[in-house]
Amino acid sequence: MNSLDWAVLIGYFGVMVAIGLWSHKRIDDVGDFFTAGGRMPWWLSGISHHMSGYSAVMFTGYAGIAYTYGITSYVTWSFPIAIGIAIGAKLFAPRLNRLRSRLRVASPLEYLKNRYDLRTQQALAWSGVLLKIVDVGAKWAAIATLLSVFTGISLNQGILITGVVTGVYCTVGGLWADALTELGQFVIQFFAGIAMLVAVLAELGGVSALWTVWDRPELQGHAEPTAGPYTMTFLLAYLFIKTFEYNGGMWNQAQRYMATPDARAATRSAWLSSVLWLVWPLVLFFPMWVAPLLITPEKPDASDSYALMTEQLLPHGLLGLVIVGFFSHTMAMCSSDANAIAAVFTRDIAPVLSKSARTWTHRAGLLAARWSTVAFLALSMAIATQVNSPAFKDIITVVIKWVAGLMGPIAIPFMLGMLRAFRRSGPTAALVSWAAGLFAFWLTNYGLDGVELQIQIVSPVATSLVLYVLVGFLKPEDTPERDAVLDRINTDAPEDAPAPAAQPRG
Repeated sequence: MNSLDWAVLIGYFGVMVAIGLWSHKRIDDVGDFFTAGGRMPWWLSGISHHMSGYSAVMFTGYAGIAYTYGITSYVTWSFPIAIGIAIGAKLFAPRLNRLRSRLRVASPLEYLKNRYDLRTQQALAWSGVLLKIVDVGAKWAAIATLLSVFTGISLNQGILITGVVTGVYCTVGGLWADALTELGQFVIQFFAGIAMLVAVLAELGGVSALWTVWDRPELQGHAEPTAGPYTMTFLLAYLFIKTFEYNGGMWNQAQRYMATPDARAATRSAWLSSVLWLVWPLVLFFPMWVAPLLITPEKPDASDSYALMTEQLLPHGLLGLVIVGFFSHTMAMCSSDANAIAAVFTRDIAPVLSKSARTWTHRAGLLAARWSTVAFLALSMAIATQVNSPAFKDIITVVIKWVAGLMGPIAIPFMLGMLRAFRRSGPTAALVSWAAGLFAFWLTNYGLDGVELQIQIVSPVATSLVLYVLVGFLKPEDTPERDAVLDRINTDAPEDAPAPAAQPRG
């Protein structure tokens, strides 16, 4: 990087902070901070949903997979995500919107007190918060790894710089700041991705390289849709998991649907995000697929391949733009996760821990939301410094195994609890499925040796799903009050329809 690249990067950070300060004026209470007051346009929600779904891990961990195995990185990652979001466009997106518009909640998990009970809500809230601290820690480590390649600064310094800048704009501006910065980040990433694609095609002889390079010896096997550990079984398992994860199992994704004005807008938002996941990663991935023709990575897992190729092919200025693109993805995901976790802590956990939290004024609640965001970012940054320790092994292990494996047991009771078909499944089914899913994760990842990757990631969510349905059938716990919650989530009732009686927060 030279002074021009640094100017682009510093200018980007400045714009992000400015957007946060501008968004501050739109925040009056926790509803505005966490769900944009239900005023977010569907197209902005859709772009935000897409951008908050992936990070710089794509340019490190998945770049290594693309370098080694080729197009399987797309077929077994972004393609199933696109299909999963399309499935959820009608199934989950409108129901998530009605959590806010009909039940008047500001946190995705807030409805669980009435749908199940307080114990269930707390179990899902605490386990989800702890998982997200680790998940976001991996994202900080990924972007810091890229920054170290370009600038030579240490991993910890990179974590501190990105974390502080992200913390400023998302703490000040809430979900509005997240969505608006994600819009800007999408525009930046569009030009950066096109610039990288054009540079690679020019190096390989022109547009015809899109279809002529695949018979080169260096790319042998790169055109196979599945390869290595990423088999067809892995693809189906990943589709199963991502259908839950990207339709609300990741709480920041649920917030994007909650922030739209109504259920129809939430559905349109989901369709836009699905199309972006189907098309845009192809542009980003092609340079990674053909990287063996251009560079030799220094790391054994080739996670530095994209960064090295960027340095080699792009002139200064454009290099800075691509680096900004790396930052944009990670900061989008981390800031949106921070907002979602702050919502869960402020609305679901704090009122149980403190009596005073149950009677917070609008000002006090907003202050608590901002401090919760700061605390979450600080903890995740601390975890990021340990992401390459023996407990986590490396970035891609955390993202694929930990997040995919542990997200399911948390998502199953939360997501299926909104569907009438599972009305018989109550608190017992939710807690049993959650606990058994976590045990299945430990058993397949650490208790047994030689378990295949697809079994490791699918066994927790499959266990949770089977037990959630089975326990609900054997021990039905549907009540008129719980049915009333389901009625509000599943129908567009008039605005003045009476809401179900809420259980005490404490």
